[in-house]
Amino acid sequence: MQRPDTPAELAITFFYYRDLPAAMKFYEDVLGLSLAIDQGWSKIYQICPGAHVGLVDETRGMNKWAATKPVQLCMRVRNVDAWYTYLKERSVDNLSELFSNEEIGIRAFVFTDSEGYQIEIQSALHTGA
Repeated sequence: MQRPDTPAELAITFFYYRDLPAAMKFYEDVLGLSLAIDQGWSKIYQICPGAHVGLVDETRGMNKWAATKPVQLCMRVRNVDAWYTYLKERSVDNLSELFSNEEIGIRAFVFTDSEGYQIEIQSALHTGA
């Protein structure tokens, strides 16, 4: 059997929350993401064309909230320094220092959302990376 010859239309990574309204507030007010699909107990926000993050009420979703979050949401932006300044002013939780990683060609920082999911904001060190 051959794989269907149709590309995916969008990608969604789902995170599970105890307090969905607080998570929504963080992604809307702090990150400035727009609600793309409202499924009631699942809210899907567009990060960029084709890429989305879904926030799910853990009492209704396919998975449950867990204290350990072995995933990271990474967003590539043009100006990581501006984002760092902005989020430092917003006093986000667990904000790291800015760092560069020459091996993989990024300048980045990390922080956590309202329930402990780690978010990385990064820019390419070199154009075309």
